[in-house]
Amino acid sequence: MVGTKLQYILDANVFLEAYKRYYAFDLCPGFWQSLEYHAAQGILATIDRVGDELQEGPLLDEWKSQAPPLLFLDTDTADILAAYGDIIRWAHEQARFTDAAKASFAEGVDAWLVAFAKAAGVTMVTHEAPAPHSMKIVKIPDVCKAFDITCKDSFVMLRELHVSYYWDRPTTPPKNQSIP
Repeated sequence: MVGTKLQYILDANVFLEAYKRYYAFDLCPGFWQSLEYHAAQGILATIDRVGDELQEGPLLDEWKSQAPPLLFLDTDTADILAAYGDIIRWAHEQARFTDAAKASFAEGVDAWLVAFAKAAGVTMVTHEAPAPHSMKIVKIPDVCKAFDITCKDSFVMLRELHVSYYWDRPTTPPKNQSIP
């Protein structure tokens, strides 16, 4: 299925929040380069279905088209399909979730991400927070807990991968400012 080095599977929100906010391409290109590097090494990835969700704009589309092929892994394998069945069955057995929450979970990408993490024995990386009393949304961390899958956010993952970003002092001052 996947290489033995794979450690992390990334939720779409890792890419989307970074792109829209704190790791925008113009602010922190190193974030995107670190994802490319670790994907090329087979250490982190996401799934094909997340790749389909990353439709936020031309910069993200361009980055996605140039990303290493190992970043977007196939979910159409027997072990992932079996894990997906287990995940969906579990969600439907939970009386706390509304029928709409169960249907949304089954139709979305999150169940596939958790199924991949379960089948591959890797850490799920998401910015979702656990919500053990939620009735309207099935949250990734809660599903991971039910299946004993480690779940972390991207900041923990980056620290574990010893990724850090450095700022270079500008050689020319911005307009109307001087360098102290």
